[in-house]
Amino acid sequence: MSYLEIFVIAVGLSMDAFAVSVCKGLSVRRLRPRHALLCGAYFGGFQALMPVAGWLLGRQFEALIKSFDHWIAFALLALIGGNMVREALKNEEESLNASFSPKAMLPLAVATSIDALAVGVTFAFLEVSIVPAVSVIGVTTFALSAAGVKIGNVFGAKYKSRAELAGGIVLILLGVKILIEHLFFEG
Repeated sequence: MSYLEIFVIAVGLSMDAFAVSVCKGLSVRRLRPRHALLCGAYFGGFQALMPVAGWLLGRQFEALIKSFDHWIAFALLALIGGNMVREALKNEEESLNASFSPKAMLPLAVATSIDALAVGVTFAFLEVSIVPAVSVIGVTTFALSAAGVKIGNVFGAKYKSRAELAGGIVLILLGVKILIEHLFFEG
């Protein structure tokens, strides 16, 4: 898997965190740099840790499922992407919580990084070098989450669902690409 593909996955995965960061930006009256840094650190950190956990799990089963791993990768990415698209198309109001305490941020960071756990499993099957991959995912999510706080504070919720929709579509397309490559271009 190329660095460009990993970066595209990182952007897709970070869209949930970006959307939550936009909401956090909406919730604060007076935005401070620490708000953006906290969102970036929580979301970027968990988006980097969860693929490692998934990768470790996936490595345990790699030999057993090598012959159909591309189908698993496709299914996981399609499910994750489909869920993101579904969430983006729902017209639910999200509650705004202005707290940046660990009690408020930790559940959000875990919830937005569950998808990254499944991607980590996919990375194990595709034999992706995990350290560079999670570094790209963590840094990308940090940057987009920190920017999301500012964007939310300035522009409001206008771009939240669009970001989730785009992220979901990207993950689905990457799943399709992996499947096509394995079915038609590998011996």
